[in-house]
Amino acid sequence: MIKLRCSKKLFRRSSSKSSTASSSDGGSDRGEIEWEVRPGGMLVQKRDGRGDVEVITVRVATGFSWHDVSIGATCTFGELKVVLSMVTGLEPREQRLLFRGKEREDTDHLHMVGVRDKDKVLLLEDPALKDMKLRAALARLKVQSPYHPFIKV
Repeated sequence: MIKLRCSKKLFRRSSSKSSTASSSDGGSDRGEIEWEVRPGGMLVQKRDGRGDVEVITVRVATGFSWHDVSIGATCTFGELKVVLSMVTGLEPREQRLLFRGKEREDTDHLHMVGVRDKDKVLLLEDPALKDMKLRAALARLKVQSPYHPFIKV
């Protein structure tokens, strides 16, 4: 956390608000602004210490149904996949999430991509893994064939 003091008027809080705010907050000095460095390296004014996380509802559409999922606005698509694995039964590595026509990476944050409350995300099963499952099921059927030779040598 970085504290900067500036005598410029644009960084000062108004006198009517600062006198009531300093007495109720436990007292931050007048004209003093607290700064923080975000994970991306950006220096920004420190937020209130509320810790409230905005929760949004995302409508996830599969091929034949849809699910409304509540998740934090700052979560990643990987975290959304974990929540969807509990709802749909598909493992996160088997899922492909598309938003605005583009497949999104697991590390992309919802709010950075532009996902808002009540937005629609498309869930597709990974075609490569789907093909591998189908081939494994066919191989199991060949092994468990009901046909047996009549003559044993």
